[in-house]
Amino acid sequence: MITRKSREQIGLMRRAGKVVAEMHERCRAAATPGATTLDIDRVARDVIDRRGARSNFLGYHGFPAVVCTSPNDVIVHGIPSDRVVLAEGDILSIDCGAIIEGWHADAALTVPIGEIDAESQRLIDVTEASLWAAIEQVVEGRRLGDIGAAVEGLAERAGFTVVREYVGHGIGTAMHEEPQVPNYGPAGRGLKLKEGIVLAIEPMVNAGTADTETLDDGWTVVTRDGRRSAHFEHTIAVTEHGPEVLTLP
Repeated sequence: MITRKSREQIGLMRRAGKVVAEMHERCRAAATPGATTLDIDRVARDVIDRRGARSNFLGYHGFPAVVCTSPNDVIVHGIPSDRVVLAEGDILSIDCGAIIEGWHADAALTVPIGEIDAESQRLIDVTEASLWAAIEQVVEGRRLGDIGAAVEGLAERAGFTVVREYVGHGIGTAMHEEPQVPNYGPAGRGLKLKEGIVLAIEPMVNAGTADTETLDDGWTVVTRDGRRSAHFEHTIAVTEHGPEVLTLP
């Protein structure tokens, strides 16, 4: 069932979104050469604790951490570890979530570790731009397919591919609600957007093919060809004034 949120409920999600935005800010600053991905998780845990929030990742189907940390060819769901040391030239996707009074927010970004090569920077820039192109479609009366078409069109024009197995989602009192929000497909089709619908839109864009593989830990999803991937996400509400991004600082 697709739920529409009241202004008061969106207000609570906005509070959760501010916690997620602070997690991003602190994690970005901590993502430097020599840091481990477990260090990034510790930073995020500190924000959650100080803000009186709860993590919507920790314990989710057994996930053992507060954030997902996905370097280089890891697309999504990377598990923080003290054995994964960030190096100059890496890129790192950081996916964060928070709960305030039972209401969720969820967002991701990809950051450079020190100086990175031009193609990796272009992958990051295009993936972020594809998210913002999708957010422009989060307007009452538009269709769900308009979101996916915006992501796919921008990413593929740049020579990249869009991951198909993992998509965005509705969000509210659960982290994952209906509807699913694909990052591909034809415009003008699917659910008609209405005020109060809240979506987590999250393009995952690969430098090479769109093919994926899940590692033996059951979580870590990598590109099958070993090339790099970037991931951006925001939680966005459909309002009478257009899209409101709830996970901005």
